[in-house]
Amino acid sequence: MTFAYGDLLYIAPFLVLSVSGILLVLAEAFYSGKDRTALAALTVAGALATTITSIALYRHIGATESRLLLNEMLVADRTGYVLTALFGVVTALAALLAPAHQRAHGWVIGEYYGILLLAAAGMVMLAQAANLATVFLGVETMSIGVYVMTALRRRSKRGNEAAIKYFLVGAFATGFLLYGMALVYGAVGTTSLVQIQGRLVSGNLGLLTVGSFLMIAAFAFKIAAVPFHMWAPDAYEGAPTPVTAFMAAAVKAAAFAAMMRVFGQFMGGDRLPFGVIGWASPMVVLAAITITVGNIAAVRQDNIKRMLAYSSISHAGVLLVGLCAMGLGSATGKASLVYYLIAYSLTTMGAFAVVAYVGSRDNERLDIDDWAGLAARHPGAALAMTVCLLSLGGMPPTGGFFAKFYVFKSAMDAQDQQLLWLTAIGVINSAISIFYYLRIVTSMYFKDARSEIAVTRSAGLAFVMAVCPVVILEMGIFPNWWLTL
Repeated sequence: MTFAYGDLLYIAPFLVLSVSGILLVLAEAFYSGKDRTALAALTVAGALATTITSIALYRHIGATESRLLLNEMLVADRTGYVLTALFGVVTALAALLAPAHQRAHGWVIGEYYGILLLAAAGMVMLAQAANLATVFLGVETMSIGVYVMTALRRRSKRGNEAAIKYFLVGAFATGFLLYGMALVYGAVGTTSLVQIQGRLVSGNLGLLTVGSFLMIAAFAFKIAAVPFHMWAPDAYEGAPTPVTAFMAAAVKAAAFAAMMRVFGQFMGGDRLPFGVIGWASPMVVLAAITITVGNIAAVRQDNIKRMLAYSSISHAGVLLVGLCAMGLGSATGKASLVYYLIAYSLTTMGAFAVVAYVGSRDNERLDIDDWAGLAARHPGAALAMTVCLLSLGGMPPTGGFFAKFYVFKSAMDAQDQQLLWLTAIGVINSAISIFYYLRIVTSMYFKDARSEIAVTRSAGLAFVMAVCPVVILEMGIFPNWWLTL
């Protein structure tokens, strides 16, 4: 085994995030100012440098080229670089949300920014994973950072409870993941995903089946799929809002990036769907249950954070539909998944930016009734939230509409139309979801404010609230450009 220095070029985005994160952690130790805006600016710079580097490598590598790196530990291809660029953008947006929220809610902690970049570095590792060991390292690097960020409001009992629940459930997921990987290794004798792909037929089918099912359970914890979703509403509600936004957008996207590599790419095609080890069989059931339970639970929520948490659970189910379609050989499966992840991540960041804006010190205004009359007092924030909610509900002309359309279309194109019933469930639940999204719109536009609405103002918050809805609308009006990625 040899080390090729040329491989360092292709992992430049990962190196940028890692080095920036380490430097920011060190900078915080020597930083004497009370305001952490300078650290936030450095974080945005590091994240955008990652995005720019990813775009440059995307243009450098061929459309169909796939280059294995570091002795088949990582893979460089355009899909990985698109997702890496997405993680860079979401990380920058999470950094922009933080300074004003930290000042308003009393958790001015500079370590947030370094940990944010290091967690994003784990996500990049997942986007380029070509080995089960790399998948594990990426998952843990990402997860440990998010556990810490969830508990950064040290005096908040709700935040501490959320962090403990998240950590304990994550520890169980790690156990499932490691045990599943060990069984797969025992079945085929390697952890390289490329080599596993070639040994699926000749391997021990019993170990492969159990191992793949355990890995599905582990990833189901990470994406909050039913019945592994118990931690999500409490963690989303208890974490600081910028952390919740990052958790809902980037963490879910990174987990699906890893699942696309493991199941959709290296364990997909004509060998594995409902055949040799049949990982798609439990996954389609998970998808159907997750979409339905997430929507039904969201209907009953009066807390906006918890409603968005259950909404994200439902969206995880839709993404599972696209993953099954990709694994079953749908020609548009990968493109629809990546488009969905981009639209969902930007929509989620925009929605949580408005949540951070509406809240003020000691009053986060998380009940839907607290948003009554927001359109009259703060019409820009209400418009931004409306666009994001319509996108989450899959209404035209937003990116969320085409995201769901392309995922369901890819499912209908899967082998022998095996996913038609799942597509029908997804479409029905998408219609149901409009109800609880419009509850917030109704409160903002058609109810009178019960009291003065104090908000948290900052240039960073305003930028995120303005940019995300604009890009979401652009994705809905001109979707073809994004699909060509």
